[in-house]
Amino acid sequence: MTKYRSNNCGELTSNHINQDVKLSGWINKKRDHGGLLFIDLRDHYGVTQCVVDSKINNYDVIESVKLESVIKIEGKVLKRSDETINKAIKTGEIEVSVEKLEVLNASKQIPFQVSIDDDSPEDLRLKYRYIDLRRKKIHENIILRSNVIKTLREEMTNAGFNEIQTPILTASSPEGARDFLVPSRLNNGKFYALPQAPQIFKQLLMVSNFDKYFQIAPCFRDEDARADRSPGEFYQLDFEMSFVEQEDIFNEIEPILEKVFKKFSGKRVSKLPFNRITYKESMSKYGTDKPDLRNPLEIIDVTQCFLNSGFKIFESNISNGSVVKAIIAPKSADKPRGWFDKLNKWARDNGQKGLGYIIFDDNEAKGPIAGNLNSENLKKILNVSGLENGDSLFFICDQLKNAQKFSSLARNKLCEDLSLLKTGSFEFCWIIDYPMFELDERGKLDFSHNPFSMPQGGMEALNNNNPLDILAYQFDIVCNGVELSSGAIRNHKPEIMLKAFEIAGYSEKELKERFGFLFEAFQYGAPPHGGSAPGIDRIVMLLAAEDNLREVVAFPMNQQAEDLMLGAPNKASENHLKELGILIKKS
Repeated sequence: MTKYRSNNCGELTSNHINQDVKLSGWINKKRDHGGLLFIDLRDHYGVTQCVVDSKINNYDVIESVKLESVIKIEGKVLKRSDETINKAIKTGEIEVSVEKLEVLNASKQIPFQVSIDDDSPEDLRLKYRYIDLRRKKIHENIILRSNVIKTLREEMTNAGFNEIQTPILTASSPEGARDFLVPSRLNNGKFYALPQAPQIFKQLLMVSNFDKYFQIAPCFRDEDARADRSPGEFYQLDFEMSFVEQEDIFNEIEPILEKVFKKFSGKRVSKLPFNRITYKESMSKYGTDKPDLRNPLEIIDVTQCFLNSGFKIFESNISNGSVVKAIIAPKSADKPRGWFDKLNKWARDNGQKGLGYIIFDDNEAKGPIAGNLNSENLKKILNVSGLENGDSLFFICDQLKNAQKFSSLARNKLCEDLSLLKTGSFEFCWIIDYPMFELDERGKLDFSHNPFSMPQGGMEALNNNNPLDILAYQFDIVCNGVELSSGAIRNHKPEIMLKAFEIAGYSEKELKERFGFLFEAFQYGAPPHGGSAPGIDRIVMLLAAEDNLREVVAFPMNQQAEDLMLGAPNKASENHLKELGILIKKS
């Protein structure tokens, strides 16, 4: 018992009837029943109904005080009448008859409702985030986040990982995104960078003979906002292990993720081991390396079926390097013509010329494409696709990358329209065997992902294979179409690192200038090592069934990377800039 409460607002039950209690909290709701005032008093733990009789001394004060004011009450716990019991809350069988009431802090008129969802604009919610966080749903999201982090920390510790903090003020990172720079007062003209990830430090920890490292790591990237990416900062479960291969990493982290997702949701979680899908297969079947496996539809390549087919548009495009992808829409042949027309319009709105289709009904192929195809080619399409009576088949014809990208969108669109998405499950998979190198927009060879991944085949592959055929020990873990993290077995051998960078067009001098500290460290005995870093924000977003990361972060920025509550970023004073040796140039 304290001065302010003997109990919290979420624990009183019929076991407390006739007890004298003290409660403190916020006025969540207030209802005037003519001489009786019903107050729903809310704190962190729950809500308790309090009844205030007009006979108490300061009734006029409490009658006029606004919602979200903080009050303290003293009174007796009474049983509610049977018809007023609220089974939705733990305290629903009782109410407190108020004998004494004190206003601890009166609230102004609140800018939006807390007890109900009133569709307030996001900028208003972010400006008054401390009020927004009182809302039940988002309050529970933040508690969920805390519990998820606690569980992850416990599980990683139990698995033998050591929690080690790495620096926040550091040098520019090789991660690839823009750094946030911090000017140095003691070293005018020089800048620290906030870490995009603890990548370099965790690799150096492995060189330092720490076998299994982890931390709940803050990361900072100057990137544009997306629904699944916060502008500025985010947190990840960062971990690294020595003397491991790719499967060792999978076997270590899979049970931990499975346990967390089972503990904090009532949904089914993929059985261990999680599905392994090669990058090539994923792009072929799903058009993306972030497949949502709850969607049963798969993409088929039918390019060969349109050669010499009589369908001149596709034939012409194929001769110019295009491919033809197809997606079966099961049991859709009986859809009205308007549904097909809307899909055609949707395709045009998304940059395509249209979405061609064949309807297979009454064991007959129908539609404009079917009518223009040679019978042999039509048979090939039916055989390759496995189209069954009552199905439809949709086609995408474009250059490979565009065809894959749009096929992925069309796959999701058809799944949504036909209500095919499996509900009540978390479907995990690893995407493996990423290409080590790729051609950039100028046709120049460059690393496709992390330049510090170990190439499969090592030095022999680098010396003898076409760079575009070399795969890396690089992997992503994906859940319900959301990429949780990238990871890799690292390239721990200096000679292989030199050769890989040489292939990507970097000289030894450039490598040493940019990453000399890592290159040198590897010359003093570096173990084979690897790791990954599942995103905390994205894990909680999935568990909370939210579509936006800002709903699971306590104090997020808006889409323009602004903190509307504190007014950040803001201008620095002239004196501060002078100390840092910075002159702001007016544009």
